[in-house]
Amino acid sequence: MTNPLHPTAVINIVGLTPSLIGGHTPKLKAFLDRNQSVRLREPFPAVTCTSQATMLTGLEPSGHGVVGNGWYFKDTAEVRFWQQSNALVQGEKVYETLKKRHPEFTCAKMFWWYNMYSGADWSATPRPHYPADGRKVFDIYTEPMELRDALVNALGEFPFHSFWGPGAGIKSSEWIAASAKWMQEFKQPTLNLVYLPHLDYCLQKFGPGAPEIAGELAAIDRVAGDLIETLEAQGVRVLVVSEYGITRVDRSTHPNRILRRAGFLEIRRSLTWELLDCGASEAFAVSDHQICHVYVKDKARIAEVAALFEKEPGQKRVLTGAARKEAGLDHERAGDVILMAEPGNWYTYYYWEDDALAPDFARCVDIHRKPGYDPVELFLDPAIPLVKAKMGWTLLKKKAGFRYYMDVIPLDAALIRGSHGTPVEDPNEAPLLIGNASFVGGAPSVPMGAVRDAILKAVAG
Repeated sequence: MTNPLHPTAVINIVGLTPSLIGGHTPKLKAFLDRNQSVRLREPFPAVTCTSQATMLTGLEPSGHGVVGNGWYFKDTAEVRFWQQSNALVQGEKVYETLKKRHPEFTCAKMFWWYNMYSGADWSATPRPHYPADGRKVFDIYTEPMELRDALVNALGEFPFHSFWGPGAGIKSSEWIAASAKWMQEFKQPTLNLVYLPHLDYCLQKFGPGAPEIAGELAAIDRVAGDLIETLEAQGVRVLVVSEYGITRVDRSTHPNRILRRAGFLEIRRSLTWELLDCGASEAFAVSDHQICHVYVKDKARIAEVAALFEKEPGQKRVLTGAARKEAGLDHERAGDVILMAEPGNWYTYYYWEDDALAPDFARCVDIHRKPGYDPVELFLDPAIPLVKAKMGWTLLKKKAGFRYYMDVIPLDAALIRGSHGTPVEDPNEAPLLIGNASFVGGAPSVPMGAVRDAILKAVAG
């Protein structure tokens, strides 16, 4: 006879580290004190999609193929970020393993990434509609489809503006936590995977240690602490995890501008702005926080491109050949040259030399069109007079059904004060796994892939 499965929830509090648990987070401190905590050794890159895939498969990026939050899709010559199909994650996910072993097992996947067609019994993820007139209508995508109406009827519309962009804040994490409670009450999943992104916003905007962080810690402590109490009262085992540690930055590197000045980049003039032409470029960069994948058309020139960056300040490592394999990034999706930022530095996607020639989407929140990650989307442009009034007028046009152009994002990389991607060295700034010692274990640190084993033990051990 096999042991009965035990309901388990994994609460992913993005950016949570030991240094952030204390006086401003009494609920999380209490949870830590009555459980076991271990440091998670980050994969490289230590970014959302890679970390989550590593937790769920137990594999390195070279095994699961999620080499960043986005990469260059060679068949279509396009850079794509924040894709949502779970088919992009190679390797068996922990909930697939549990379903094979235990047909009665069920899983809810609430806002973890690669959530579409994941095979989970219930899932929800942000997914706007794009009418033919050019508008963007915010919504969520759920499986099964009818789950969307059930959640919205119970909780109200998902606060999309607080999930990303200048309005990012606690309301999105509140809604996701409420959806996880609803799911546990009405569906009773065996495994409830919950994503709470709140700290990601403030730590990138203000940086660790900034005065603004205290209030943000109190906010996520209230939301996560209440969720933990609610789940534990229903007999659910709770694991708390985080994806990476966010460290302070005060400078940035623009890899595409470096490649452009060296003659590797191909730029297309489009209307009144410039576009990066990846397929025509001899080499171009896909920047993602503190990692940069550089794709080189002529493989005989890889060393030449690597040497270009080895002499640039701000690089901790420049990886090619066997070094890519040693870093766990020996995968066809990864760049031929991979840059790892030194502490205090991060990489932009900027490729234009003159802001007057920046593409129209550069000044918008546009996570899919930009050929790289843009944390500056968290800010409103301080150079725009009455910028909030401009936003309000634009939203009125949107509600009236007109096309609109929300060009309120600055082009100033110096605004960013926190970043991640390069694995941290200080244990107090590293991600962590908290839970009962019987399934977390007692080692001081484990690779992030060990989260998969902890889930297996919690559910079926």
